[in-house]
Amino acid sequence: MPVIFYCYKPPLPVRINGGGRFLDCSVSSKKLSSRPFRTSLIREIGQGFGLHALVLEDIVNTGQRPRMEEYDDYLFFALKMMSYDQSTGKIRSEQLSLILGKSFLLTFQEQPGDVFEPVRERIRKQKGRIRKVGIDYLAYALLDTVVDNYLFIIERLGEQIEEIENQILDNPTQEVLSSINAYKREMNYLRKTIRPVREFILQLSRLDSEIIQEATQPFVKDLLDLSNQAVDAIDTYREMLTDHLNIYDSRVSNRLNEIMKVLTIFSAIFIPLTFIAGIYGTNFEYVPELKFHYSYFFMWGVMIVVAGFMLRFFRRKGWL
Repeated sequence: MPVIFYCYKPPLPVRINGGGRFLDCSVSSKKLSSRPFRTSLIREIGQGFGLHALVLEDIVNTGQRPRMEEYDDYLFFALKMMSYDQSTGKIRSEQLSLILGKSFLLTFQEQPGDVFEPVRERIRKQKGRIRKVGIDYLAYALLDTVVDNYLFIIERLGEQIEEIENQILDNPTQEVLSSINAYKREMNYLRKTIRPVREFILQLSRLDSEIIQEATQPFVKDLLDLSNQAVDAIDTYREMLTDHLNIYDSRVSNRLNEIMKVLTIFSAIFIPLTFIAGIYGTNFEYVPELKFHYSYFFMWGVMIVVAGFMLRFFRRKGWL
């Protein structure tokens, strides 16, 4: 059962039962950054394993939609492998391409570093059933690791999304709105990426091929359940973000209404006061009250009484 595992680590050949080999082979980052070198390397690998030219093109052009394609002697998988930066809270992704044959497995990724180290450790230390079963189980193990990492990222984002609700209720600032919109973009990207993965895993679970052994089918169905769980979690958090946005709009609207209510009350109080001041500010020659010695203080008294009466009236109505 020969296994070829392409990644960017120091070379580490490991024997597998049945005369096969697990091989970590390295390509320096300087060389890897050269597109002609990368293309020629992939072309050589493709010629060695009899891969179709379109498959090689899809490997090099990394903007592929996640999918599975069935060929005569092998299966081709393209999906996104993600990593979560704890310090920045950002998601980084790269294309992962897998080619599963009857006796080999090839993987191609864009950047050094991946989520497959637990699988490598199981192979090195001969743990579990990964050395005792077919190459299709190894492909399942890699896909399972990628989907598990999807769930890890979703849970990390979900924890932060749940904390936003308290911030909205306490202080719905513009920064909170920016956070909601940023998480919505992340969740939309995850949904766009993971839903096609679920589709091809469903296709894989129904596939009638000699490449996928019958003993591996239960594991593929378990992987399908895991991908369904990831998609359901994304939908849940997207709905939660929509609810957060509605709560934010409601809180901002209520705050604006409170401000408008206070301004309206002040305006209502000053309407009669302005009326009184307007009457005695006219330029008529004969205004009887102007001859009264205490008319100025009397006018202030009337204005204070009117303002006090209106404030008491507003308070009894529950408007203050």
